[in-house]
Amino acid sequence: MADMRTHDAAPGGALPVAAAPARGATASFEFFPPKDEAAGKALWACVERLAPLAPAFMSVTYGAGGSTRERTHAVVARIQKDTGIAAAAHLTCVGAGRGEIDDVARRYWDAGIRHIVALRGDPPEGEDRYTPHPGGYAYAADLVQGLMRIGDFEVSVAAYPEVHPEADSAAADLDNLKRKFDAGAKRAITQFFFAAETYLRFRDTAAAAGIGAPIVPGILPVTNFKQVLRFAGMCGASVPGWMVELFDGLDDDLETRKLIAATVAAEQCRALLVEGVTEFHFYTLNRADLVYAICHILGIRAGHGPTDGTGKN
Repeated sequence: MADMRTHDAAPGGALPVAAAPARGATASFEFFPPKDEAAGKALWACVERLAPLAPAFMSVTYGAGGSTRERTHAVVARIQKDTGIAAAAHLTCVGAGRGEIDDVARRYWDAGIRHIVALRGDPPEGEDRYTPHPGGYAYAADLVQGLMRIGDFEVSVAAYPEVHPEADSAAADLDNLKRKFDAGAKRAITQFFFAAETYLRFRDTAAAAGIGAPIVPGILPVTNFKQVLRFAGMCGASVPGWMVELFDGLDDDLETRKLIAATVAAEQCRALLVEGVTEFHFYTLNRADLVYAICHILGIRAGHGPTDGTGKN
């Protein structure tokens, strides 16, 4: 019989860095509001599956022009009430004046929601470029300032490791991020990316520019590759050639796609962990299976709390 001892262990029997549990890794999860009752049941099953992992928060997106306002509010309120986990509501500048947006924010404050993800928002359907609403908050930095006048919200904002597609330059995009922090934002969550180096370069550039607030990597496990290509085209994210090759020929093979997706995302997170990153924000697309598996690999497990790097609590 072949020798079953492991031959890649580090001195002293410890697991190598690539296999060791994460040291204090934490996660947050993003969902979108459901369109109908069946989607609502699927969403809540996802929330219930991931809640035992004790995420830092769970956020819920906001439809273009406030089209999901009431559904977003309902899901955010239920998450916080039924799970006890801090819930974060997305809020955008699109399609409403300042007074209307302020009223939405006050409703969240009155409901006990203290975390807002403040975003400029995408142009309304049928429009190619964003135009500020007359009398509204023009950009995310303005929205952050408005929120801080209403209450002492914990505000998260967006960051773009590969530059916002409408930014004049990388420097201008970074200046915009600085304005959001200067206005009172506590953290930034990045747009998704697939090469760890993309995030690490951006983090270092932001630090060199004087940004000391947390910049949390946004992780998107890929199950529908064609959908991800469409998302990437909209937000300016690049898709490496090696990913195209990995998913080639798997359009009708969901199970294999899921295995590859979990592997790719877990390796992406592992590469970031080695560089000292311990906070991860997962775009769940209202599916729990892949995210749960990736968190398990990272040492984020139900009832365990963050690990100390040895597999013990």
